Amino acid sequence: MFGASIHADTNALLNRLAAAHHPLVVSHGGVSIGSVPSNTTLATRAALLSGADIVKIDVSSSVDHVFFAFHDGFESEFLGVDRNIQAMTAGEIGELSYHWKDRPGRRQRVERLTALLGEFKDRPFVFALDRSWWRWPTLLRVLDGLGMPGQVLLKVPAWEGQALDRLRQHRTKYPVLAICYTLDEVRALPIHDPEINLVGVEIIAHDEDSPWFDAEVMQRLRRDKLLTWVNSETLTTGIPLFAGHDDEKALAESPSAAWSRLFNLGVDAVQTELPWLLYHLRQRRERD
Repeated sequence: MFGASIHADTNALLNRLAAAHHPLVVSHGGVSIGSVPSNTTLATRAALLSGADIVKIDVSSSVDHVFFAFHDGFESEFLGVDRNIQAMTAGEIGELSYHWKDRPGRRQRVERLTALLGEFKDRPFVFALDRSWWRWPTLLRVLDGLGMPGQVLLKVPAWEGQALDRLRQHRTKYPVLAICYTLDEVRALPIHDPEINLVGVEIIAHDEDSPWFDAEVMQRLRRDKLLTWVNSETLTTGIPLFAGHDDEKALAESPSAAWSRLFNLGVDAVQTELPWLLYHLRQRRERD
């Protein structure tokens, strides 16, 4: 079981998914293909149809504190505007669309976060919200209004102590995933603090000298009831998130070449933009 027993009810869905399949398939932004942009309802549906257990969604906010499912910084590429979405009002954002996905009679709008999440309430899968921790003073109250704490996993860098304090003070104990580069960052986490529902760590490794490739280290994380999560996305910066075991390798060589090492390490969740390939690899290994 991941997380402390005091939070067992909230974490029940995540633990049920983890018990059923290993590793969990995490879809990065949903499946963006054809006319479907990422961070949308249709992309989420496509991810579920592709075998995903978890869908990672990016969070942005308007200046008047309305939350949208969008990765700010990509406005020019995705929306055809040169302003950051966080400097706009909700009304202005509501007029934007994914210009390269539009077609006559149907514009692909930027979606409000609550509408996207609420569309899947009580479905047996989890959302992981990224790029949201500095918005928690407002966002946590908005999430409370949805009434789906067991379906919302919050990502936060391990070193963001102020954000962790915000979770400690908040009444609803949402599951939390801490992003860690080093063992020292893991050791500094509030693993035994009942006021923070820490269920796992996203472990980053630029190369295989990382401690995450040590079997004993991984066993220690499991003993601490921490789910281990690897991001297999290939960044445009070229910086590897897990020593080159990534999506690009899955295409250039094979899914097995990219991800078998992660399976063998016992990683509990893998985030990818190719969830159907990871799902089929998992299915094949489960049959074997």
